[in-house]
Amino acid sequence: MSKALFIVDVQNDFTEGGALAVDGGDAVAERITRYLEGHAGDYAIIIASRDWHDGDNDNGGHFSSEPDYVHSWPPHCVAGTEGAEYDPGLDTSAVTHHVKKGQGKPAYSAFEGTTDDGMTVAQLLEEHGVIEADVTGLTTDYCVRTTALDAIDHGRHVRLFTDLVAGVAEESSEAALAELAHAGAELTESGARETVDE
Repeated sequence: MSKALFIVDVQNDFTEGGALAVDGGDAVAERITRYLEGHAGDYAIIIASRDWHDGDNDNGGHFSSEPDYVHSWPPHCVAGTEGAEYDPGLDTSAVTHHVKKGQGKPAYSAFEGTTDDGMTVAQLLEEHGVIEADVTGLTTDYCVRTTALDAIDHGRHVRLFTDLVAGVAEESSEAALAELAHAGAELTESGARETVDE
């Protein structure tokens, strides 16, 4: 039974000091790295997604000078900038597939992205016979939520590691976790928190 690990949008613009920083982003990056040290071999594929927005347009209304922080946001994760790069606390050496999303349009789920050679996430899961998907990353209430829901919609059993995610806001993150549980996701912890916080 093949498993996939999703590492969603652990990028500089979403961690401390970034354009859309969330509290605990750096810690999530470090915990995912620690988890990978002991568990990378558990997975047939490890997919890391990144927002990769255009810098010369509003990306279909995704960027705004007066953002509502629900459907529009300040500019972030512009392709080729430091903000779009992975957080330095995330070791990507075990990642088998890198996915970019949001090129000129709003995109939250990793399933909306493609690898540099044009493969979709759905195609990767099919090609590798993936039955189960574990989801980590940023942010709980947006890109993690939509990626996990899409994995469920594609017929995979989803586990979300609650200690390997962080959200924009507490209320919306709690609502997202409740929605995912209702949709059939298993909410659990990875165990990486204890080792990284010691």
